Amino acid sequence: MRKRVTSPVPKDMAMPHPEWLDLEQVAQVEVTSEDIAFPIESALLPGEEAGWRAAQPGEQTIRLIFDRPQRLSRMWLLFIEADTTRTQEFVLRWSPDGGRSFREILRQQWNFGPPDTIREVEDYRVELAGVTVLELAIVPDKSGGEARASLAQWRLAA
Repeated sequence: MRKRVTSPVPKDMAMPHPEWLDLEQVAQVEVTSEDIAFPIESALLPGEEAGWRAAQPGEQTIRLIFDRPQRLSRMWLLFIEADTTRTQEFVLRWSPDGGRSFREILRQQWNFGPPDTIREVEDYRVELAGVTVLELAIVPDKSGGEARASLAQWRLAA
C-alpha cells in the first residue's frame, strides 16, 4: 500500500479535482445515523460546508448504492476534528453485486490532536470497475470513547 501524509488543507482551498461524480444523480445513500444539523448531503454534495456527523457515538457506516455499475478512479475524503484527541479508523469497501459481497479497498487510522492536527485528507487513486455499492465504515475513537463519527467531504471520480 502506498501512503502519503499531507499537510493540513486551508479552509479556502478548493478541492483538487474538478470532475467529481454528481452523487445526487447517480446514487442513493444509506447512513446508520445522522445529526439533524449535519446531514449526509453536507458531505457528499458540492457547495455544502457543514459536513456530516453521526447522532450518537460508535461505529457508523455510509453506503453509496449506485443506480448503475460505476467505474471509479479516485476517492477523496476530508475529515476534520477540532475538539477531541482521538484515533479514528475507517474502512472503504466496494461491492460488484449489489451488496451481497464486499471487497476491502483499504483500512486507515489517523490520530487527531487538536489544535495542531485537526484535518485528515485522503486522496486515493483506484482502478475499480462495476462498483454497485461503495461503503465507508468509520470507528471514530479506537479507544471506545464518546466521539461521534464525522466526515467533512467525500468525492469520487470516474
